[in-house]
Amino acid sequence: MRDAVTTLIKNYDVAGRYFDRNAIDSLKSYFESGTARVQAAAAINSNAAAIVKQAGSKLFEELPELIRPGGNAYTTRRYAACLRDMDYYLRYATYALVAGNTNVLDERVLQGLRETYNSLGVPIGPTVRGVQIMKDIVKEQVAAAGVANAAFVDEPFDHITRELSEQDV
Repeated sequence: MRDAVTTLIKNYDVAGRYFDRNAIDSLKSYFESGTARVQAAAAINSNAAAIVKQAGSKLFEELPELIRPGGNAYTTRRYAACLRDMDYYLRYATYALVAGNTNVLDERVLQGLRETYNSLGVPIGPTVRGVQIMKDIVKEQVAAAGVANAAFVDEPFDHITRELSEQDV
């Protein structure tokens, strides 16, 4: 897993260049947001189960056909698997949020996910909607924790939804 710093260094090293003004500004921004990133991760960590539960409830309220007979979250086993997956997305989004880099999402979550979901008959649309709902809840939690400028919270969740949405399903 790479973070914002190691990724920046790698890119400049491959090009054989010294850091320019853009690189320095990028590093400065990352370090200035470090405390807020850790506070956001702490807020997510202390509320993770509630975030997933609330997001699941809202998702099934919006898309009740998922929990009806024949729906993809119908049966206790499938319902639990859906919440488990939402928990995975939340956990890895938190890692990416702290790292300031979405690389971990590509390596550990998104690579092969579409193929797995397609083989299991899991619809991508509701998955994307569930991640969007979690993002909104997380933003509320982070704001409640006193993090003033939490624009960085969007990045990992938006990356997940964008990567899933852009897939040819």
